[in-house]
Amino acid sequence: MKICIVGGTGNISSSIVDLLIKSKHEVVCFNRGLRGSLPKNVRLIKGDRSDFKNFEKKIQKENFDVAIDMLCFNHLEAKSSIEAFKGVKHYIMCSTVVTYGNKSILTEINENSPIQPYDSYGHYKAEAELIFKEEFEKRSFPVTIVKPSTVYGPNSGLLRQVGSTDFSWIDRIKKGKPLIIADDGSIKHQFLHADDAALAFEGVMGKKHCVGQNYILASQEATNWKDYHNMAMEIIGKQVELVKIPFANLSKLNIPNLDLLNNIFSKDISYSSKKILKDVPEFKPKYLMKEGMKQVIDSMYRKNQVPDDTEKNYWEDQIINAHKNGKVLKKIKKGLSFKIKKIFNKIKKSN
Repeated sequence: MKICIVGGTGNISSSIVDLLIKSKHEVVCFNRGLRGSLPKNVRLIKGDRSDFKNFEKKIQKENFDVAIDMLCFNHLEAKSSIEAFKGVKHYIMCSTVVTYGNKSILTEINENSPIQPYDSYGHYKAEAELIFKEEFEKRSFPVTIVKPSTVYGPNSGLLRQVGSTDFSWIDRIKKGKPLIIADDGSIKHQFLHADDAALAFEGVMGKKHCVGQNYILASQEATNWKDYHNMAMEIIGKQVELVKIPFANLSKLNIPNLDLLNNIFSKDISYSSKKILKDVPEFKPKYLMKEGMKQVIDSMYRKNQVPDDTEKNYWEDQIINAHKNGKVLKKIKKGLSFKIKKIFNKIKKSN
């Protein structure tokens, strides 16, 4: 099949491209050509999808069997995609489970759960979904909506619970420095490897019974944050102390990259993948958490993506020191010594 990927170099979409190439499909990517690289046998249509007229004109010149849109983030882009992909046999939109909100509930969230996004990202994704659903109901536009939970892989780095995208936590483990977790670390989260997510996207393609449907895409394996960080320690080969700090205290501090903790990583939420497992038998996740984590950590070291914690992490030791002295830190300070050390390390590396 001739397949268009809107995107193609991101965390999930790069795995989709690789899988489709292995399956002998003709793959064409539409993106700005600014991030990453594509395999040699993948053609690039260069453009900005927010330039609707140009996007629609370039796509309409092609004759795609399937479109997988990884970059549709709002109702205007949804309308543009419908115009661009008129005549396509199957259009697959990548949405998000964020549309279901972030309230901790005792039952699993499934495709029939209420839509109640907590932020603008989820709100705009939900609006885009509505446009596609209306177009399917009124004009039989052949859409399937796939809604991933947290997807990790070599192109995303390895998140942590507190500080999320501050990857210097891996360097802290290697140096034997303690790490903070929220509360007792018992909150569970579902992590799906990007290569496994790709199996679902490819598996949906061309299935008539998937048209008009939406699917939650999440791992069946849930890992609590204490075990998650301990797995990383085992892989790196160094055990460090996990310091338990109440989430209520952490949420009041100006810790960088705390949004994921506040909105997701402190919530006990479980997503059901029963529907996609039933409708798409090709979706058989291969990666266990520890195996996938090792692959990502190894990749991060190869690509020099693990920053020196002395250049990046100025906040963690302040919180830990206060906690060990029986105090609750009120404010994090980015001291002059940290700034000087960061400049010194840059000079040292340049020499």
